[in-house]
Amino acid sequence: METEQEIIDLVVARLQNLPSNKDISVGSSGEFTKSELIEHVKKADDVGKKMIAIEMDFLRSMKDGIFYEQHSISNNA
Repeated sequence: METEQEIIDLVVARLQNLPSNKDISVGSSGEFTKSELIEHVKKADDVGKKMIAIEMDFLRSMKDGIFYEQHSISNNA
């Protein structure tokens, strides 16, 4: 079982790989720079928790193969 800090570290590491010159939209919370998102995740505030949930859902989907199955289907259509 991952600790909360391990999950935060994982999400921060993933965010650090995003391009610096692009803003990221987080639903109705608005648009944020990469560094702003990293700070929100580190603080685990509302925006940070939303970003953590988004990243963890994405990683779980990849683990379960859902992302690849849907991508395969759309490429074959």
